[in-house]
Amino acid sequence: MSYSGVREESTEPSPSKNRKRGSSYEAGSGDNDGPNESCQIMVDNSDNILKVLKKLYSGKEMCDVFLLVGSKEYGAHKIILCASSDVFQVMLMRPEWSEWHESRVELQEMAICEPVFPVFLEYFYTGKIMITHTNVMPILALADKYIVKSLTRICLSYMCKHVPHAAHHNQLFSWLQYSTACCHTKVFETCQNYIKWNFESVANTPDFSNFDVDMFIKILEQNDIVVHNEMVLYNCVVRWLDLQRIKLCQQNVFSKNLDEDFRCLVEKIMRFIRFPMMTPRELADLLLSSIIKQHKEFFVDRMAIGMKYHSGYIDQILPYYNSGEGQLLFTPRLYTSDSCSALLTIENFFSIPSYHTSTFVFSSYLSAAEHESHKINEWIVDLYPKGVWFKKCFLIVWQGTLEVPEEILPTVRLSLTCRELCESNMRVKISVLIYGLQGGVEHVMEVRETVHHFSAHERTVNLDNLIPFEELNRPATSQEPNETLFLVGPNRDQLKLNLVIAPIR
Repeated sequence: MSYSGVREESTEPSPSKNRKRGSSYEAGSGDNDGPNESCQIMVDNSDNILKVLKKLYSGKEMCDVFLLVGSKEYGAHKIILCASSDVFQVMLMRPEWSEWHESRVELQEMAICEPVFPVFLEYFYTGKIMITHTNVMPILALADKYIVKSLTRICLSYMCKHVPHAAHHNQLFSWLQYSTACCHTKVFETCQNYIKWNFESVANTPDFSNFDVDMFIKILEQNDIVVHNEMVLYNCVVRWLDLQRIKLCQQNVFSKNLDEDFRCLVEKIMRFIRFPMMTPRELADLLLSSIIKQHKEFFVDRMAIGMKYHSGYIDQILPYYNSGEGQLLFTPRLYTSDSCSALLTIENFFSIPSYHTSTFVFSSYLSAAEHESHKINEWIVDLYPKGVWFKKCFLIVWQGTLEVPEEILPTVRLSLTCRELCESNMRVKISVLIYGLQGGVEHVMEVRETVHHFSAHERTVNLDNLIPFEELNRPATSQEPNETLFLVGPNRDQLKLNLVIAPIR
């Protein structure tokens, strides 16, 4: 029942008789309205209709079908089920289905879905449902199973916005696994990005052990893992392997092949560790670790590649450069160590004026190889978080003076300048890690990457729209403070970025 458009017509024989100004049925404000003129009002009775439907559900009035889920039975109405779900429409409206002529239908649901089935069913009647990080997965599973598209969209939107919460409450792996199986691409990408860009914090959660082998390998293959250095990543992987060995022991109590199974797992995973990206000192220290001693033959060969890389034996490592998998060994990830990155922070963000510029100076190595450690480059970073203002100026040209009008760019810009080139042409990958705060959890929210050639004629590159300008600079009021996700710190007034520069060969 809907009252979106209600038409009321006057029963008066003539518009000139018995007309009262201000009456509820008046069509116009003048006296020249014709006999066919009518007055219309818009009635919104949706709240009352929802109350009626909710009462219909809660009171179990006129139920014509009963759904048995586990040990509980729920009364419902076929017309509501069929209008809300494509699956129920087929099940209850087609004679070829056995449920068509039955008043009681038994549904086989997963154990985790049974407790949330009542609120799932109530959504059909009210359009309202309480979503939390603990129940979103079973609700989504029901929405997917019964093709309730509106509820599926609600759940997916919730998950994309609450991935940090899922990680904090050990739900991240289950979200990633389910979104992969059901092809929910946006949720999968959001979960995967959170893992890559916050790898160290994820590795310190109990949920870390639940990552299966294939998914873990997909993560380790990526170049944009954010981690302090490759040694830290290696230690995280060792921790994961130790947890997997405990699982193998529990699953194969009487297995004679336990050591062999674990050896295969170690080699399968550790081939994605980029040993050339470790320093010679770190490689030497690894020789003392227990896992290296137990699998010496596999590790020594790979660590030897790293030592040849640092010693400059290009001819000996060239075959690895020319292979797809081997080339990754010499590709740096997004390392946040001081040798290749700089932390850029702006305090008291709301107090800085428009078009403010913050300037930072730092240096980075142009190569991860030890024999090229003398190649260091200095950088100047100008950060414009509140727009860019070019004042009016005059250019003197051979024809005379040319006036250049002022220009204002509403953009969040990072300008990177190479102070002095160590090489005539230098190609680097520039990555900007953008921190944010969601659910009280500070994490890397976004990563912006670009590749640039620096030369004597082009020493500066501008990165615009790092953060949506309106999102970062929306006005705050006493009723609605600016609580953008892109500000962190105790007072939510700190802009935090991390600039990572990696050479490309």
